[in-house]
Amino acid sequence: MASSERSALLTYRLCGGSGEDERGRERGRAAAAATPRKLPTFLGVVVPTLLSMFSVVLFLRLGFVVGHAGLYQALAMFAVAYFIIGMTVLSVCAIATNGALDAGGAYYMISRALGPEFGGSIGIMFFLANVCGSALYLLGLVEAVVDSFGIPPGQEVGSGIHVLPRSYWYELLYGTILLALCLVVCLVGASIYAKATFLIFLIVAGVLGTILVSFFVTRPLGVPIRMQHLNSSEIENGSFTGFSLATLRENLGGGYGVDYTTGQMMSFSTVFAVMFNGCTGIMAGSNMSGDLKRPSYSIPRGTISAVLFTYLVYNLLAFLMCATCNRTLLQKDYGFLRDISIFPPLVTVGIYAATLSAAMSNLIGASRILYALARDDLFGRALTLAKKTSASGNPIMAVILSWLVVQLVLFSGKLNTIAGVVTTFFLLVYATVNLACLALEWASAPNFRPTFRYFSWHTCLLGIAGCCVMMFLISPVSASASLGFLLILLLALHYLSPSSTWGYISQALIFHQVRKYLLMLDVRKDHVKFWRPQMLLMVQNPRGSARLIDFVNDLKKSGLYVLGHVELQDLDTLPSDPLQPQQDSWLSLVDKLNVKAFISLTLAPSVRHGVRQLLFTSGLDLRALSSGGMRPNTLVLGFYDDAAPQDSLAQHPAFTSAREELPLGFPPLRAATTPKLLSPREYVGIVADALKMLRNVLLVRHLESLDKVWELRRAASPPPSIHVWPVNLLRPDSARYADTCSLFLLQMACVLNMARAWRRARLRLFLCVEAGAMPHAQEDKLRQLLKDLRIQAQIQLVPWDGVVRLHWQAPRGPPGGPAPAEEEETAVNFPPNTTQVSDEYVCAANKMVLEQGPAPAVRFLYLPRPPADTGLYPLYLRQLELLTRDLGPTVLVHGVSAVTSTQL
Repeated sequence: MASSERSALLTYRLCGGSGEDERGRERGRAAAAATPRKLPTFLGVVVPTLLSMFSVVLFLRLGFVVGHAGLYQALAMFAVAYFIIGMTVLSVCAIATNGALDAGGAYYMISRALGPEFGGSIGIMFFLANVCGSALYLLGLVEAVVDSFGIPPGQEVGSGIHVLPRSYWYELLYGTILLALCLVVCLVGASIYAKATFLIFLIVAGVLGTILVSFFVTRPLGVPIRMQHLNSSEIENGSFTGFSLATLRENLGGGYGVDYTTGQMMSFSTVFAVMFNGCTGIMAGSNMSGDLKRPSYSIPRGTISAVLFTYLVYNLLAFLMCATCNRTLLQKDYGFLRDISIFPPLVTVGIYAATLSAAMSNLIGASRILYALARDDLFGRALTLAKKTSASGNPIMAVILSWLVVQLVLFSGKLNTIAGVVTTFFLLVYATVNLACLALEWASAPNFRPTFRYFSWHTCLLGIAGCCVMMFLISPVSASASLGFLLILLLALHYLSPSSTWGYISQALIFHQVRKYLLMLDVRKDHVKFWRPQMLLMVQNPRGSARLIDFVNDLKKSGLYVLGHVELQDLDTLPSDPLQPQQDSWLSLVDKLNVKAFISLTLAPSVRHGVRQLLFTSGLDLRALSSGGMRPNTLVLGFYDDAAPQDSLAQHPAFTSAREELPLGFPPLRAATTPKLLSPREYVGIVADALKMLRNVLLVRHLESLDKVWELRRAASPPPSIHVWPVNLLRPDSARYADTCSLFLLQMACVLNMARAWRRARLRLFLCVEAGAMPHAQEDKLRQLLKDLRIQAQIQLVPWDGVVRLHWQAPRGPPGGPAPAEEEETAVNFPPNTTQVSDEYVCAANKMVLEQGPAPAVRFLYLPRPPADTGLYPLYLRQLELLTRDLGPTVLVHGVSAVTSTQL
């Protein structure tokens, strides 16, 4: 159970809590949790959202939008913008009602839904969006202040209240002072901010009411507009006509012109970029999630209410402006609402209050996101400073850092200059919010049960499509750069950030899709052309099997690879499953060794019973047929001998290059004098069981002496080799090179040679011949077989008359008598007299193999079937030990599967 949960239910939080490895992180969260959440729905969500949306666009740019775009296109822009944010709001509400929310708003929702990579990268993008948004509102406020109190263009000295100098540096100074005021308010804390915003909301509401009344009661008037042109200025006349059908008709269509603040020609996309900033406040309430009394209750209700209200107000004001103001007034005077108001000072105060509040909202939102990123440790020490909080829990260092970044953005100078960048950032964030909800919906996770149900995957897709289309329509360059930056962040977090226990939506989606494909996997349609090895490697203690694990990883050829382990305990006598604590150690081992393997652990009274269980149950054979499917078809065992186990894990490059000690919780290796858990009879019984179950068997010996890195990368000539002996050396009377087992052995050697690390090695195939047996004809036949199988190998003839002569001296019948025919590989009865050969013969065969130099990197030998008489198991194992003694890395192979194909 995660220690961070407020509820006893693991699913209480959005996507699960933190584990025991995050206790240090939880101490910081406990301090934040100790601060009571005070903000209700209206103050915490509705008011910040309305003020963020009713800011620069409402008072300073709505006339600009309808003046350039006309009423029809302006209404279309509002419809498109609110369609996008409407779909996003539905996704936000769904995620927000799926569990308890913490500080961080959209970042918290995305990170806990999509995982740390997407969450961290989108968190940075959303932080930058809020920072740029704060700078945008401050620049709008500076613009309003300069319009009210600045020295008129063309004059050096002002008069009356027009005393503020105009220049880039002076306006930067004004913005810096206003930003400092926002900083002071945000440093005090969220409660003071909420009280300040409520006061500002009352002012804005009063101003909005005054403006609506002014459209009806103000008489027609002319508004002189002083335009600056290089070193001169001229006066243009704007007109407030009152309600006029002629004025309305004039403003119905578009009339794009030059923006008088930037000198750029406007278009639908550039005007939409400015207008959309009036819709980017929908996350203002979500950003306060850490300070809300009931985030899951307040965010849906507050956000939807604010969005509907602003949409109605924007459309109403657009119509009133088009029906009462000529295009010159709308395009050339951003502050015309003061000129037509019945009480101009109140409008001025409203503009200042709304823009200042929006700037504070974005600043405090950016600081909360930065604090959440720092607290989650996704960027390591880079954001350590942002974790510091005041005694009341206010993240003061995150606020200060956000303030510094906003100060840098203020150097851009003009509102319309950064409007497109801000819009692109917000659209990207909204697209990922929809993506998070879509992924949760498509994953069909049982724990995705939002109480808000007015959404579907269709709305999520529409939101994603709308955001992406508008991003590239507004600024293809900004959109491409933002996506590129997002991709870089995502890759960096994927490879550098620590693992998280939030849950990864990718895993849920992969499971969902894999399940569908597995249901489509019909083993009755299997064909030998597409056969691949699917390995089950039994490991007693990974400390002594690191090189074996790595070697079998090269043998799997994109097939299934399972590391199996049997724990000899009885669950009836235990208080809990002892395998669960070991699971993490095995998974860490797989990660460290960089092998693509699954883990399968089991409890059993004996190793033999445990291996049977794993052969029956490991994998994903959904059709439950006798063969095929995604389950192991090959059992791999280490060789059973008296060699003392060696800790190869400590010397493995994956661990010697690491600075820390071995973190894996595996027990120390068995001492040489300690008895084994497995008897020789039981070991051979495991091999016999696997063959009865129609599984191929590989026994690997002396692999601890294989230094793959040195062997395969040394510059010596000739290159390293792989020796292949596709003949049953213990049954020379039945030796054939084209039976199922021999072809399987040849296939496994070829598969190893195809692995990237083994491509420099050369296959050498040894053809054992007797005098008078037409060796060249046999060689030609074998060469043709290799050609048909597309296997490149050097064939070497090996006379073995002297070895065969020793075989016939064993008490098994006269040399001229009929040799027992090789039985079909699918038979359940074992060939008779398998072990009735002398030790002298086996040692001679071992010497023959050993003399074929130079020494190879690895040898592949034919593994005969165990005898039918279980009493002969120890003798069988002794013969295998004599056959492979001192051979170096050796793989004994017995195959029962047809694995080669000459067809296209």
